[in-house]
Amino acid sequence: MSNDRFTQAHIDQWRQEGFVIIPDFFSAQEIAPIVTDYERIYGKKGAGDFAGRELNLKEEDGQGAFRNNQFKNIDILPYDGSIEMNLISLHPALIEFAKQVLCSDDVHLYQSHTWAKYTGEADYDQAHHCDFRNHTLTVPADSPSQRTADIVIYLTDVTDAHGALHYVTKPDADSVLREGAIWGPEPEQQAQLRSKERSAAGTAGTLVAHSIDTFHRGTNLTLPGGYRYTMTVGYKAAGNDMIGYSTWQDSAEKPWDKIFNNATPQQLQCLGIPKPGDTFWSQRTLKLTQARWPNWDMQQYFDAAN
Repeated sequence: MSNDRFTQAHIDQWRQEGFVIIPDFFSAQEIAPIVTDYERIYGKKGAGDFAGRELNLKEEDGQGAFRNNQFKNIDILPYDGSIEMNLISLHPALIEFAKQVLCSDDVHLYQSHTWAKYTGEADYDQAHHCDFRNHTLTVPADSPSQRTADIVIYLTDVTDAHGALHYVTKPDADSVLREGAIWGPEPEQQAQLRSKERSAAGTAGTLVAHSIDTFHRGTNLTLPGGYRYTMTVGYKAAGNDMIGYSTWQDSAEKPWDKIFNNATPQQLQCLGIPKPGDTFWSQRTLKLTQARWPNWDMQQYFDAAN
């Protein structure tokens, strides 16, 4: 698989620093129909008394916090949008990136959700945190193959005024906390992390990838009338039962046909669908699955079974 959208240096940076920013991972043509979907679904304006104007709810110390309104305008795969919107988190280049950072030949998509943020709809400033707590009931593993690739796709330009993620590299976090630290809740620890933070600002099409033990935080939208469209994607090695987020089977009523009818066997394998030739596929399971998804072209699966 060609990896001309990223380099070995990007993989190395992700492993060493826990964070990498890759501009132009997706082209303007690839994300244009998805932006159209977001505009239809979410619009360009937020809601509420402060819509369009910066909302600052922080105390005197200026430290951010998690607030419910930060998590509005989120939906989970599959989406009420175009085929492009439904398949971008299963893009072959994204799958290949996940395989390389996780040192695994078989990876599964375990998270894919939209996120539209608007100036004034919330105070988006957060405290620095690592994401492992809602991805695993244990802690981040030592082995790359037991970790996750957490990815944010910028569908619009995201400057600091649009609430770009801020992050702290693993070496910098180690230098102010302790080696391997995965939490820093105290005000003085937060101040130390902020002294080392960097901006993940980027143009539309940028890919931002981090590990679940990399400190980062959301920042507030301050641009009058500003908005940002992103998609959050998570990959893990197949068979890693310690990691989870979305349960695809829990949303069977959603438009899965948009994915089944247009995805490749490799893309479907990332959702846990056995590949052609797998022992799961018998004449019985093939016929029943075809009856469930009548417009899915299963010829490769039937041919492999025969």
